[in-house]
Amino acid sequence: MQVIGIDLGSNTLRVIKYDCSLDKKVAEYEKIVRTAQSITIDGRVDKRAVDAIVDGLIEAQERLDFHGCKIKAVTTEALRVAKNSEEVLKEIEQKTAIKFEVISPKDEALLTLQAVQKRLERLGIKRDFVLVDIGGGSTEVTFFVENRVYSKSFQLGIVTVANRAKDLDEISKIISLESKDIVEFVKDYNSRDLEFVATAGTPTTVAAMKLGLTYKTYNSELINGVTLEVDELEIYLDKLLNMSKEDREITVGVGRDDLIVAGILIFKEIYRILDKKRSIVIDDGLREGVALSLCE
Repeated sequence: MQVIGIDLGSNTLRVIKYDCSLDKKVAEYEKIVRTAQSITIDGRVDKRAVDAIVDGLIEAQERLDFHGCKIKAVTTEALRVAKNSEEVLKEIEQKTAIKFEVISPKDEALLTLQAVQKRLERLGIKRDFVLVDIGGGSTEVTFFVENRVYSKSFQLGIVTVANRAKDLDEISKIISLESKDIVEFVKDYNSRDLEFVATAGTPTTVAAMKLGLTYKTYNSELINGVTLEVDELEIYLDKLLNMSKEDREITVGVGRDDLIVAGILIFKEIYRILDKKRSIVIDDGLREGVALSLCE
């Protein structure tokens, strides 16, 4: 049986076709749609984002061939908070025949955790860990300790931060202020002996830069298991800032350069809060978790 898992995030539309019998990915699709781009301004997902989402879903249907597959589509923070979320999802369903479910932060964290656990097992990593998922509209921190899950979602995302700030200093001030709740949450857990695992666009993009990959040559299979030292974040942030606009777009993708800069600064703050020097990057995330849940 083949299934389709769809994750409509605050910045990116991610789709995967998964073969349950073979227990492997068949095909994948990704498109920057910037769902949350206008939400910090007027609280509504704008028409450009809706059109981009619809176009992306139609293109994904053509490329991945959804025929005969079970489909599950979920969406997260941007559509949780948007004033016009019901209207947006109705329009998407009318134009694509795909019905989205707005899932809770808890369900988002658990589905992502399921995919990450499976990938870590394949990499031979069996230690307890703390997982950080840096999204467009929120960041989820999940502790997996002695087969128990402790998770919380925080409204600190790369799109929402980038939209509110004019320069690096302002981004850093916003992150410092907004991350205080994360500091309070992790106080209850001793993360010192846990593996630090990171997923979502920022960690995977930095890992790709480390491997010499660009947005077009990105390969998720190469990314899984890459380690990033905290000092490397400053190196790749400087590289991005010193590139021309054209080179940045080649490296991280059109419309992503400002977001990745904000993401790296959030990522650095997470290292500081967890008192970690190294992380393991996993590409698998919510869309893989959605697909795996269909297989079950």
